[in-house]
Amino acid sequence: MWEQEIQKFVSYMKDVLKKQEHTLEAYKRDVRKFKAFLDGRGVDYLSCDNSHMAAFVMEQTKEGRSKATVNRRISSIRLFFQYLVDTGQRKDNPTKGIKTVRLERKTIDYLTIEEVTALIEAPDTTTLKGVRDRAILETMYGTGLRVTEIIDLNLANLNLRMGMITCNGEGGRARVVPLGAMARMAMSDYMMECRPKLVSEEKGDKSKVPLFVNMSGERISRQGLWKILKAYGNKVGLADRISPIILRNSFAVHLIQNGADAYTLQTLLGHEDLKALQVYLDLKKNKIKEVYDKTHPRA
Repeated sequence: MWEQEIQKFVSYMKDVLKKQEHTLEAYKRDVRKFKAFLDGRGVDYLSCDNSHMAAFVMEQTKEGRSKATVNRRISSIRLFFQYLVDTGQRKDNPTKGIKTVRLERKTIDYLTIEEVTALIEAPDTTTLKGVRDRAILETMYGTGLRVTEIIDLNLANLNLRMGMITCNGEGGRARVVPLGAMARMAMSDYMMECRPKLVSEEKGDKSKVPLFVNMSGERISRQGLWKILKAYGNKVGLADRISPIILRNSFAVHLIQNGADAYTLQTLLGHEDLKALQVYLDLKKNKIKEVYDKTHPRA
């Protein structure tokens, strides 16, 4: 019964709440962790109570799980039991009253503008692969899209004439993100010089045809994108620091440092909650303080 309900729960989260695949996989892993915990105590998911949830959280902490991981598992399990309540299988949610673990204030890693420039200029644009890779790197940094959003892009999402990309973000919420001049130029080279040689002539619905493809003409994968980043990271001496999230961080930080307001950044990054931007806004405050301390005669 457990596994059946987990699958139904995941289907509900996908169909009704439009959650992304990587989020659904995290939900499954987290709920199964709690299942294993209850199985070890001979307790069923329909009869467990608040004390079992509290014990699970304590065990996770003792095992050395990060606070972020513990909080995510609490959230996943809370959603699962809320689903059981909503479907009439339980009258109560045993996670009620279970508080998330207090997190330390986050710090983020990001690249300097010079480092980003070196990374983006690393591909050999005299080759098809280099033209494609340059377009991918320019788009990632130029838009701040998540790795999943990049690989999910289809031809219909690109308006090269207007210099815009429509992104289907988390929860199925669409947003329009501008392509900068450099990203637009790199994308134009990719679309005219590279992509037609990798993919045979396409007909039909552009909303299902991938924008970025591998060298076999198939939609590029998450692993393929990581390999591209790692290869050029190695080439320019950033091997230990490069990742999709660091490139996304760099996009956000450079916008903030150059005067972007919180609302614009929130819209471009696709965050529903301004709290998610706090780490970037704090960075701006620290930069202002640093400049003040260096420039004011009585600082």
